[in-house]
Amino acid sequence: MRPRPISALLLSAILFSACISAPQATAPESSPADAAIAPVTPDPALANGAGAGVYRLDKHHASLVFAVDHLGFSNYVGQFTRFDATLTIDPAAPEAATLTATVDPTSLTIPTPPEGFLETLLGADWLNAAAFPEITFTSTQIRQTGPADAEVTGGLTFLGATVPVSFEVHFNGAYPGYPPYDPNARAGFHAAGSLNRSDFGMTHGLPPEGSTMGVGDQVKFWIDAEFTGPPTEALPT
Repeated sequence: MRPRPISALLLSAILFSACISAPQATAPESSPADAAIAPVTPDPALANGAGAGVYRLDKHHASLVFAVDHLGFSNYVGQFTRFDATLTIDPAAPEAATLTATVDPTSLTIPTPPEGFLETLLGADWLNAAAFPEITFTSTQIRQTGPADAEVTGGLTFLGATVPVSFEVHFNGAYPGYPPYDPNARAGFHAAGSLNRSDFGMTHGLPPEGSTMGVGDQVKFWIDAEFTGPPTEALPT
């Protein structure tokens, strides 16, 4: 983001879909986090990948990146380094999946900020982190749009406002466990979306109508993450 519109990235909190590569992943063609409500049939192999249960974000394998237009000259990129998410899934009832996430706005990281600039972005005109120390997302619907894709919709709460937000999620794969290296089920996703920061009342630095001289309203975000689930049961050798 440019020197201020960084706040838009908070949107990325939207949650975290994430990516994973599993040594024996059985179904890059289904979707645990993708839940369904569409006439798309989930791949039965998914049941052999990630089982039902609560999956928590693996913070060592997750990223939340955002970008905003700066003067029409470039995309200003930043990221949040402290965020968490919980995904509850049941391959037998994907439409019932739920996702919740939180983002710490003070974990904002931007490239080589001028002295005092990061503090400005965390201040009242932008992220206002002192008054609103947490950004949250709670899903209201997960609609399957393809064998390994879904649209996640939910409420994003930022700067005291809760606004409906939707983003696309791709299921990368899953496994029920990989002993002795990983005793738990694991699933990975990639997510992408965008939002308008003005919807949350963040209007500082917006370009005048018909101009690009300022910090853009639209904030694009990308999330890559792995989630760990229930422990693996004894596997045949």
